[in-house]
Amino acid sequence: MDSPATERRRDRRRRGRGLAVVGVLGELFLTAGVLVLLFLGWQLWLNDIIVGNEQRDAAIEFAEELASAPPATPEPSAEPEPDAEPSEEPGLAEPVSTISPVMNEGFATLYVPRFGADYVRVIGEGVSLSSVLNRSSLGVGHYPQTQLPGELGNFALAAHRTTWGAPFGSIGELQLGDKIYVQTADGWYTYAFRNLEYVLPSGVGVLEPVPQAPGVPAGERYITLTSCNPRFSASERIIAYGVLESWHPAAEGIPDELAALQGGEA
Repeated sequence: MDSPATERRRDRRRRGRGLAVVGVLGELFLTAGVLVLLFLGWQLWLNDIIVGNEQRDAAIEFAEELASAPPATPEPSAEPEPDAEPSEEPGLAEPVSTISPVMNEGFATLYVPRFGADYVRVIGEGVSLSSVLNRSSLGVGHYPQTQLPGELGNFALAAHRTTWGAPFGSIGELQLGDKIYVQTADGWYTYAFRNLEYVLPSGVGVLEPVPQAPGVPAGERYITLTSCNPRFSASERIIAYGVLESWHPAAEGIPDELAALQGGEA
């Protein structure tokens, strides 16, 4: 039988080994926590900056391609009836829309000065995550079932609010009258922001030709921006609506007000 002193020494050794194991586990958990925080910082901040810059650079290059594209020749429209009431707002030239987007490829650029003076993104056809929204060369997607820029009805877009460059990260900061510019090979479409709305993910009425008014024929040209809400969640959607104010043919170059915001760059 061991003496009391020997037992005490064994107890101390066992406690020492136990404390050592606890210490090692604590260090492992601490290291894992730091790694998780670093990953989140990379994914939600640094990676957003990197991808956002790549998307902006790709959009600048694509905008130059659109500007150098040969001018489109629209099909002649039928003459209006003599007694027909004009469907256009006074002062709004008849927009031209001749483009035929290819799925998962870019066809337009989007400028939103409220999102930053240098903000520009390529708009791709479709809203697939892997093919459009999660690509460093695109980032903004067009719902194919909605209208195209300049057409009567609803030109609806989607993009991330966080991660993958967060193209719509500042969507909640839009203010009444803010301009939203869309460039295609046909020209420039200038929309003005009207209001925000919050809906459930099932709220597809925002994609109707007249948003939230199924079956109603469109009398205006809308733009609808959609993203997740709140940040870091997909429990609902934040929707930004705008209406077309003006259209300028590509031959006229970048709208004066947008050129002024960009320091005179065309």
